[in-house]
Parts: sequence; structure tokens; C-alpha cells
Amino acid sequence: MTIQYETAAFDTDPLLHGIDLGVDASWGHIYGPVEVTVPRGGVTVLQGSGGRGRTALLLTLCGRMRPTKGTLTAFGRTDDAHHLFNHSAMAFIDEVDGIEQTIRVRDVLTEQLRWHAPWYRWVKQAREDDLERICRPVFGDDLQLPPLMSYVEELPELTAALFRIAVANIGRSELLVVGGVDNLTRVENSNLLLDRLVALGREQTVVTADVNGAPAHRGLVRVERVDNLTDREFVRLEPADRNI
Repeated sequence: MTIQYETAAFDTDPLLHGIDLGVDASWGHIYGPVEVTVPRGGVTVLQGSGGRGRTALLLTLCGRMRPTKGTLTAFGRTDDAHHLFNHSAMAFIDEVDGIEQTIRVRDVLTEQLRWHAPWYRWVKQAREDDLERICRPVFGDDLQLPPLMSYVEELPELTAALFRIAVANIGRSELLVVGGVDNLTRVENSNLLLDRLVALGREQTVVTADVNGAPAHRGLVRVERVDNLTDREFVRLEPADRNI
């Protein structure tokens, strides 16, 4: 079931289209069959129960997990997870991008800046202007950036979530896949996070998830219900079960 919203005109050619997608890991069934379509631009919210099935679907849609069943067409190519991986970014999914808590914001930024720099360029430790450049597009003008010298574990949950998204989005990939907004404990924070994703969706295609589908939130391209998701947490996520 798809709920359409009145938004600005977006490209009608879908960026992602999955038919009968499913994943069976080395230790059992994770999700499927699932059909999902993600248009270009804006935000698509997948409505489905939380847990390993939904997480695995999000990983599939950004090329971090290869489906074992069905077909996935992305960026004009079918069943090319490597190409999808190279054209997408993923954030706020603990199984893959969890940040060590006893580390400073500055160190996380420095590591990412060095990772994305050419091999021959020495990158100094991140400074306030790096924090502003990387985080401001995600946080917007109204939300306070995390202090450069603070520990990640000290950050409020919304700040921590937005910081993880900002760090993952350094390359401004065309596709940004974000873990469920309902992973935040406060409804107010979930709404603010979704507001910021809608802002990013003006220049990128953003995919996230919510158990209720965020039906009252304006500015979304679509809310798409997905079924056949296992709702238990991951027992383990082996490297062989991912496309990384």
C-alpha cells in the first residue's frame, strides 16, 4: 500500500525498484518477498515493523546486503549491488555504522575527512570550520551542532543521530539510506529528524523507515508499506551475509 503526498514535482523514473526481494542469511530467513519502489528525489518512508528484517531491507537498498531472491534495479542497473554501493550512503544503522562511544566528535570527523581525501594529501585534525561545513547541512540553522571536543556518548539522542548522518553524508551521494526514525525514543525527536531528512531530500534521494509510516508528516514523496519483515533483532550479522 502506497500513500502519496502532494509535493514538488519529482522525476517519475524510479531510482530503485525491487520485485519479490528477499534475503536468507547463513542462519535463517530475514525478510521477503518484498516489493518496493523509491522515486528520485525527496524522502521515501518504508512503513514496517522494526527489527532485523527492516534493517536488512534498508541495507539491501543501499547495496550493503545482496538480496538472495528477486531483482533490484537501481540507477538503471539490475542486480548490481556493487554499483549501488558506490552511489549511495548509509547512516544510523547500528549493525554497520555504529560509532564507538568513547571517542570525541573531532576524532570521528578527522577519520572521515582522511578517508575521503586523496591518498597523497595529509589531513590535519578537524577544526570548527570542518564541523560547520560537514554538519550544518544536516542540522539546519536551528539545531545546535555537537561540541567538537565532546564525547559521542555525551550527545543527546537527536544530536547523535544527526551527527552520524552528517558524517556518513560527507560525499553527498545521490542516495542516502537512514535507519528508522522511530529508533529515537522521543516522538518530538523523530519528527525533528524527519524534518531534517526532508530538507536533505531537496538535493538527494532519501530512504528511511518508521513503524507507523509517519502518515501526518508533510513534504514526503511517499510512504510505502512493506510486509514480510522479521521483527526480531539480529542474532549476528556475519560478513558473508553482507555485500561489503
